[in-house]
Amino acid sequence: MPDHEESSPGRVRLGVDVGGTFTDLVAVDRDGTLRFAKVPSVPADPSSGVLAAVAAAALAGPQVGAFAHGTTVATNALLERAGARTALVTTRGFRDVIEIGRQNRPSLYDLTRDRPPSLVPRELRFTVAERCGPHGVIEPLRAAEVGRVVEEVAAVPGLEAVAVCLLFSFAHPGHERILADALRRRLPAVTVVASSEILPVFREYERFTTAAADAYLTPRLSSYLRQLERRCAGHGLTVPAIMQSSGGVAELSEAAGHAARCVLSGPAGGVVGAAYVAGLSGVRDLLTFDMGGTSTDVAPVLGGQALTTSESVLAGVPVMLPAVDVHSVSAGGGSIAWVDGGGALRVGPRSAGADPGPACYGRGGTRPTVTDADLYLGYLADGAGLGGEVILSRAAAEAALRDLGEPLGLTPEQTAAGVVAVADAEMTRALRVVSVERGIDPRELVLVAFGGAGGTHACALADELGITRVLVPLAAGVLSALGLAIGDVRRDHARPLLGRLGSVDLAGAFAGLVAGTELPRSGPEAAPGPAGQVTLQRRVDCRYVGQSHELTIDVDEVAAGAEPTPEVESTSADGTGAGAGAGGGRVAEAVRAAFEAEHLRRYGHIAAEREIETVAVRLVVTVRGPRPAPVAPPADPSARRGHRRAWTEGEWHRIDVIPRAALGAGEVVAGPAVVEFAESTCLVRRGWTGMVDEVGTLVLTHGGTA
Repeated sequence: MPDHEESSPGRVRLGVDVGGTFTDLVAVDRDGTLRFAKVPSVPADPSSGVLAAVAAAALAGPQVGAFAHGTTVATNALLERAGARTALVTTRGFRDVIEIGRQNRPSLYDLTRDRPPSLVPRELRFTVAERCGPHGVIEPLRAAEVGRVVEEVAAVPGLEAVAVCLLFSFAHPGHERILADALRRRLPAVTVVASSEILPVFREYERFTTAAADAYLTPRLSSYLRQLERRCAGHGLTVPAIMQSSGGVAELSEAAGHAARCVLSGPAGGVVGAAYVAGLSGVRDLLTFDMGGTSTDVAPVLGGQALTTSESVLAGVPVMLPAVDVHSVSAGGGSIAWVDGGGALRVGPRSAGADPGPACYGRGGTRPTVTDADLYLGYLADGAGLGGEVILSRAAAEAALRDLGEPLGLTPEQTAAGVVAVADAEMTRALRVVSVERGIDPRELVLVAFGGAGGTHACALADELGITRVLVPLAAGVLSALGLAIGDVRRDHARPLLGRLGSVDLAGAFAGLVAGTELPRSGPEAAPGPAGQVTLQRRVDCRYVGQSHELTIDVDEVAAGAEPTPEVESTSADGTGAGAGAGGGRVAEAVRAAFEAEHLRRYGHIAAEREIETVAVRLVVTVRGPRPAPVAPPADPSARRGHRRAWTEGEWHRIDVIPRAALGAGEVVAGPAVVEFAESTCLVRRGWTGMVDEVGTLVLTHGGTA
């Protein structure tokens, strides 16, 4: 990278991503100059890793104009069931909805598989006499009943959070609001979440579980974010914005108030960064492949836009909030290799994490990991430094691999090759989930590899999937942090709208959403031009009448200034009304056509004779982040090339080792070779050729010249 000149006050945008093994930082100047840093994460206190990364980048508080942060605090609390002590208040007779759930079985033939435990134990679920139906109140909520249940909840020792989840509150939230307000007055130190506040859409099970997850996670995330805010203030840093699962950032206070919106905070930044750098290289349809220290995250990006979903299930808990369509598997660099009872080699889900880390880190770890296998096979350099504190030891990796392989009669290289093959198979399956199982042909896409280990395994995965182009960005090792630094400010809103397409008033529903929305403002750090522009994107959830699940269809995308005009609020992109009324028929036809095209892609068929009904309308409000235009740094003549023994095609070969800094725009690399980036490594396999493009991305092509 070129030297970063001293920045004027407030010019730099920071992105800091805390992963399971490393904390990554990218600083973006307004001229597009980038600065990277990578330090070991501190699981006991992630904020220490954040400040250590800022210090490693030699940045002072006055230089920073904006700061975005991705965190796994909420994710880990959900995975480890380490959230707050939470109670639930619900309509009488529906106490066990969150435990009964749906009838679907993820492991259909595994009779020993238990359902994950509920976030709220049965003894902490309270009921209240009231009832609303689709058309309004059936049984009123009386003051005596409110007082009774509030006192019962207040008597719970050590209570930290309460979720209020009543029937039909998405359409008639009055009873929920009364109960939530009463609980907040009685228990001011307790987090209270009403389901109609976090998810005002139908389906009580998913709405209840989402509200319960929000209540369960918010105290933990809020505590961490407030601590981070104080520590940043002590170092003169601006208050960080927080990446949400949807791929947009929100103010720290918003994130601290509703943690369920941030359960995919870390992976979302990587998808945003991958879509951005791929776009700079002229690629708009891609699969992201983020292989970090603890897990691998993959996602599809079509037309330059990350696909989102509102049907995520995390650690067995449905969280029905907008999220980037990421699929994660436990196959990161730190995933531990082991042998199961049948003598088969397995990788993950346990990870060595940052402490003690893989055996090759020399920090107390003794069990072999994917990183140990990569190091022993020559893909990583013996004695290389990671994060400024870790020095890789091939001898330690060999000892761990030998201990694993000897009982199986395997040599260290056979064991290492087996570990890599098992990990590659798991990651290939993950890529199939987000492509083939979504009706997307991976052969038509480009694979964008990033994370510390993404480039090392990318060519092997591409070969398995028939992908012929792979991009390894200049910032591959810290791309999630880059996605944070350039991320849009985003808010998502939803409202139920049940009815037949063509009969419902889409225009009125969207106008109501816009009218009730406080638009986010662009900050002084926004770059000139498109950055800072407010965009309203309207979507509608549709399904064939009788179906159980919906598809979300974009109605239009309207760009406006800081305040929308009345025309923006009620007009579609082609100038017609967006529902029943003038032009409503044309819009309904367009929505039906878009729905059936998506239905055909996802499920392979359409039912032209069936009517379509709407379920909900959604409004996505974004403030565009800056989009710097980095250029490829010139080749560093002092960067020394070399050779190393590496295991390829089933035997040892002497292959080229090229520092990424030695490659300028237009330079070509022929495989087999290793390209060593500052924060990651790329293995160019035999049959692949790489060329550095004008923005510094290494473009790998299979079966021909780059």
